[in-house]
Amino acid sequence: MKNSIHLLYIFLLTVNFHHIHAQVDVVYNDLVWSDEFDTNGAINASNWHHQTQIPAGGNWYNGEQQHYTNQLSNSFVNNGSLNIVAKKESFTDQGVTKQYTSARLNSKFAFLYGRVDIRAKIPVAQGTWPALWTLGKNINEDGGFFDALYGTTNWPACGEIDIMEHGITPSQPTNYVQSALHTPSSYGNTINHGGTIAANLGNDYHVYSMNWSPNQISFLLDGVIFYTYNPAVKNATNWPFNAEQYLLLNIAMGGVAGNIPSGFTQASMEIDYVRVYQNTTIDTDAPTDFVATIGNVTNSSIELLLNANDNSGTVNYNITYSGGTVAVSNTAGVQKSVIISSLTANTNYNFSISASDLAGNNYVSNPIIINATTLQNINCSGTDSEAQQGAFSLGYTYNFETIGTNVKIAFELLDTDKVGVIAYLWKQSPFGETQMTNVSGNTFTQTITNQTAGTTITYAVKFAYAGGLSVTKYFNYVVGDNCALDTYSVSNASDFEFINPVNDFLEISSKNNIDELEIYNITGNLVFKTSVDTNRVDLANLSKGIYVLAIYSENKRILKKIIVN
Repeated sequence: MKNSIHLLYIFLLTVNFHHIHAQVDVVYNDLVWSDEFDTNGAINASNWHHQTQIPAGGNWYNGEQQHYTNQLSNSFVNNGSLNIVAKKESFTDQGVTKQYTSARLNSKFAFLYGRVDIRAKIPVAQGTWPALWTLGKNINEDGGFFDALYGTTNWPACGEIDIMEHGITPSQPTNYVQSALHTPSSYGNTINHGGTIAANLGNDYHVYSMNWSPNQISFLLDGVIFYTYNPAVKNATNWPFNAEQYLLLNIAMGGVAGNIPSGFTQASMEIDYVRVYQNTTIDTDAPTDFVATIGNVTNSSIELLLNANDNSGTVNYNITYSGGTVAVSNTAGVQKSVIISSLTANTNYNFSISASDLAGNNYVSNPIIINATTLQNINCSGTDSEAQQGAFSLGYTYNFETIGTNVKIAFELLDTDKVGVIAYLWKQSPFGETQMTNVSGNTFTQTITNQTAGTTITYAVKFAYAGGLSVTKYFNYVVGDNCALDTYSVSNASDFEFINPVNDFLEISSKNNIDELEIYNITGNLVFKTSVDTNRVDLANLSKGIYVLAIYSENKRILKKIIVN
């Protein structure tokens, strides 16, 4: 590479790094290994190993048709670039003759965490499969550079990171490049992948990057992230990426890359440089400005809002509560929302939260202790036997529960004379029918989403079974209603008298003893309850507004709207 071009590009790359740093979770600054391909001729044997040994069976994986060779015609350095060339030529090696040759290079350098930048121009010819990727140093693969000393683990348990692949996604548009992860939980046709369009692919150089931290792996094209892999809970099946990996550069032919045209002669991948960055300076700076607060609270979840700064660019948060421990990471200076779910309604939870960085430096005032109480269950339930079609011998139970902006509907058929039961949720207007999910026995559920509190929804359930069907009556449910006001028979309002609106004290005249008083706000949540001094109640702490008063006396109840001034 000419020095002037080299220096110009380094300058441009330095400018571009600011853009990269703004996106990744950990910024790696120190160049620890590279090949600039400045010496013409054979590849640098100190950096690269030719992997030529054919796997057992005489063929490479995925139906590929090439021999990988150490011929100078398949891999060489010229004019500042590494050239990997796939050619149409008959070649016999290891007793096997193939009609195509190419090169597969292993780096003799392995690393744990860091950023890889590879500036390359790749072939786009039909049937070619250029790839820039990594494998675990511990892979058991005969012929690989590290196999003899470290090959203890089969693929995909060793982990594979595909930084760039092209030619194996025919369903995607022209100029599409893909990155992917292969692990024991998803390999071969993996679901862990992302891709993007590279402008003028095949004619222009692009920088293909992979940023690998203990928390996530991000893929970038020309400094812009297009895919990040970050499983919430990491284990050996989805995150074997806690051990060293090495680099591979190759072009495969045919197989999953499709048919090779009869007129194919050769295709080249030109690589300007390969660079690996890590952070070699010991980090002694702890996180600062750590803040933890409570966000949205429901009857089954509490949201924690966490934020702290750190020079490394990433903060780890460790959350401990009665339900266990949750560990998450996030970009420093960016608020992280953590939803703690599967909680018990109307229960107070204490959270102990600590912040640290990747080097293990702890925030000076760890931990922060915060607490919150989940809301009461917001649901309506009961038992009925009324049918609008067919008939029920015993009846059914129903339950409508508001969970955030969703309503979970559950019905259980109590009839024991029905077999092969399937349930369908009926929406009254406009009419719709949706098959419900069987939970167990004859209990079925369905969740309807994005509902507005205070609106009325109307649903019934059709139970279909061998020999017929039965449909429940329609139930009206107010989203957000807890139906707490519908559990007692209603008494005569004239038995209880009081002045309305109410100022600081609610004074009630009654013919009978009052066992208990409850006050609900207009969303149906209980805000006050007492069973003592029930004829004179201090309401000075209630906000001004409209409430519902429930008076319980001798298993009777009176409901009365009150206004608090």
